[in-house]
Amino acid sequence: MEYSLYLIPLFPLVGFLINGLFIGKLNKKFVSFIACGAVGLSFFYSAHLFFELLSLPAEARAIEEILFVWIPSGQFNVNIGFLLDPLSIIMVMVVTGVSFLIHIYSIGYMHDDPGFSRYFTYLNLFVFSMLILVLANNYLLMFVGWEGVGLCSYLLIGFWFEKKSASDAGKKAFIVNRIGDFGFLLGLFIIFWQVGSLDFATVFEKAPAMFAVGGTLITAATLLLFLGATGKSAQIPLFVWLPDAMEGPTPVSALIHAATMVTAGVYMIARSNVLYMMAPTTLAVVAIVGMATAFFAGTIALAQNDIKRVLAYSTVSQLGYMFVACGVAAFGAGIFHLMTHSFFKALLFLGSGSVIHAMAGQQDMRYMGGLKKHLPATYWTFMVGTLAIAGIPLFSGFFSKDEILWKAFSSQYGSTWLWVFGVAAAAMTAFYMFRLVYLTFYGEGRMDSHAKEHLHESPKVMTIPLMLLAVLSIVGGYVGIPHVLGGINYFENFLEPVLHAGQNLPVATHVLTSGSYSTGTELLLMASSVILVLLSIILAWYLYRKNTDLSGKLRTSMSGLHKLLLGKYFVDELYGAVIIRPIVNGSLFLWKIVDVFLIDGLINGLAVVIGDISTGLRTVQTGRLRTYATIFLAGVVVLLLFVLLR
Repeated sequence: MEYSLYLIPLFPLVGFLINGLFIGKLNKKFVSFIACGAVGLSFFYSAHLFFELLSLPAEARAIEEILFVWIPSGQFNVNIGFLLDPLSIIMVMVVTGVSFLIHIYSIGYMHDDPGFSRYFTYLNLFVFSMLILVLANNYLLMFVGWEGVGLCSYLLIGFWFEKKSASDAGKKAFIVNRIGDFGFLLGLFIIFWQVGSLDFATVFEKAPAMFAVGGTLITAATLLLFLGATGKSAQIPLFVWLPDAMEGPTPVSALIHAATMVTAGVYMIARSNVLYMMAPTTLAVVAIVGMATAFFAGTIALAQNDIKRVLAYSTVSQLGYMFVACGVAAFGAGIFHLMTHSFFKALLFLGSGSVIHAMAGQQDMRYMGGLKKHLPATYWTFMVGTLAIAGIPLFSGFFSKDEILWKAFSSQYGSTWLWVFGVAAAAMTAFYMFRLVYLTFYGEGRMDSHAKEHLHESPKVMTIPLMLLAVLSIVGGYVGIPHVLGGINYFENFLEPVLHAGQNLPVATHVLTSGSYSTGTELLLMASSVILVLLSIILAWYLYRKNTDLSGKLRTSMSGLHKLLLGKYFVDELYGAVIIRPIVNGSLFLWKIVDVFLIDGLINGLAVVIGDISTGLRTVQTGRLRTYATIFLAGVVVLLLFVLLR
């Protein structure tokens, strides 16, 4: 049966080409119709294929279609081919579904922007690139999509390039990701060198025989791939680009943080689960880096005043949870949180965009307040997203985050410390998100009188996507109800055919040791995390609603710590002093001293000397026969005298 998988990325590509080739020549209604329609068609066709996949037996849920041979070179052959299986269809549904809602929201948000057509052109290209990444049946084609989303992030983060801060942020995202991408490529070189192929099926089939479990090569390859993931998914040490990505339009922030670029690293590791299960050292590194990032970014979010930066550091923290899941070999739990996070994080970013829209561009929460009565639809949907990300029971984030915390505790690759730091990060998440809610929507308005007079709810084209995402933020977790609560984890059962290969390796025979823990232990840990989250919410209420003076006094008494968190631990300044400025100064030295002074100076100086010699010798060329005869005769006389006087 022909499934025509190429149609999924083709629709956004066509939208990109139509709007891109006729930028400035089409009216806004037609541009938005083409852009939204293209992504909508991808979503509905993907939904059709999802049900087609469900109709197949679990072991047969893998559809591969080869379009043509891309690179035939000796033994190196790479196809343009697509793979649709449970993992890729989940990613495709998330990418197209959330992107479709963001496209619709953007019609209202970007309506008055002079770059309207250019914006939707870039947006369609972004979705196309991400779909290539998740549908590719080999690493090299995945890398094409990988680079495509990197390019689009540069274009969209720096969309308002007239502002220096925006253009700098775009360049920062592009350059930081090149570092990770270099590692990704080196990892691919090792895989091809050892296996002789980059096709997923071939690599995963041959890897157990070609690599030694825990050996140097497989560890190096997986660590290098993870370096690429730290760039795309903003983990320590390459997380610094993501907070600055807030310089782009808010719907772009929603797209990057929820459905596209930052999820690429998590997807790549889950797709490569066979390789990672053969590298226990790499799994430990992934888990440690993920948890360090989740905790570190959470502390920074506690002190930020920009509403979008709070959400940005929240994204970095939540991505850390996903990597923790992958690091303890619970790849399904990582993808589960990726899906639920895409719902509530898109909702939160679009909700913040609605607030910024009402506040005429103001993003500082210190100049907000009292918006609940002016923006009721935005408030209630934003509250749903906040409850979901805080991990309140019955909301989607509770199910996925608790699954990660439990696997971090019970897995053979987990530890009690991972659980402790994970719960601490969850408590911080609840605190800074409710701090955001109280500062933005409650209390007296702190904006100027002009802004207060013009407060208004966003148009329906913006609020309807918020409502749909709010529904998903509630019900999205019910596909993965944990067994301890009497449910069936349909999500992990669906992914099992993709993830079983890695977990059936000899090294992974006892990956998940939760059977050695009682149901009471799991319920106790679950209750502990929920109680800590609720206490964090109460603390936020007390400091930012009940006794607002106390928060100011605490900030003053802990001014050093507050300055450290507000300054984001001065990581950017550290990178600037230790890495960037030495590279810039070294480049200036090579340019001005080595290139201009030494190389150019030597060549130019030699040219001057030869020119001077030539100028001097030119005087003997008179063109007069008598002069030449006289000089010839003088030479003969000198030669004779030399011979006679010897």
